[in-house]
Amino acid sequence: MNTFNKMPAIFVGHGSPENAFENNQFSQAWKKLAASFPKPRSIVVVSAHWTNWVRGEAQETSVAAAANPETIHDFYGFPENFYEFSYEAPGNPELAEKIAAQCQTVPVRINQNWGLDHGAWSVLAQMYPEADIPVLQISLDEELPREKMFALGQELGALRAEGVLILGSGNVVHNLREIVWHGAPFPWAMNFDEFVKDALVKKDYPALIAFEKHPLAKEALPTAEHFLPLLYVIGAAKDEEPQFFCEEIFAASLSMRCVAYGL
Repeated sequence: MNTFNKMPAIFVGHGSPENAFENNQFSQAWKKLAASFPKPRSIVVVSAHWTNWVRGEAQETSVAAAANPETIHDFYGFPENFYEFSYEAPGNPELAEKIAAQCQTVPVRINQNWGLDHGAWSVLAQMYPEADIPVLQISLDEELPREKMFALGQELGALRAEGVLILGSGNVVHNLREIVWHGAPFPWAMNFDEFVKDALVKKDYPALIAFEKHPLAKEALPTAEHFLPLLYVIGAAKDEEPQFFCEEIFAASLSMRCVAYGL
């Protein structure tokens, strides 16, 4: 168990918003993970669900600085209680200002409007149900060169020594068009997931940065945003050893793979 102040860097396959409310193998693993290291002072989340396209804004990287971030229900077709749920963690405007001032890879803009999307709160509601840890998000600029995402992750990684947990939230295989409920994993989903695991074990970060060149990338990821948070996490992790949990392929085409560094 990590008994030091330095926090881990973690990538979580978050899957459906249902995981915020269910007691299943994924939520149980997230709870167990949170109990395996000291409580963070703050949490910085890079979520697949805060992108330029979502914001309708120009190409840029932003950091959320709201003191009391709202719970964003960025999905549809779920039960009413999903939309009534509120994860009332405080923000951390001071940390947001520090990130904006210290990051040199790309300009980081302050955003006062964004709250916590389900890529953040669906996981944190299980890891830290008390919602008593300050949380803020970093946006995804999908047009940013992947090497710069990795480099920005390296800059964010310095915060780990100050008690800040770096949490990437997405899915390394995410093809909602091909979902088969209770179906066996597609071979292409398993193969791409194994490519990711193998590259993580070998610390082959160039292969992960260039993931879109993989012959199965288009099947595994029709759009890239769910993979991209992993690049920030491996940047923050430097050369640490990966620890895997939740390695299942869910509904045939959705990888729930999670990887942690610094435990």
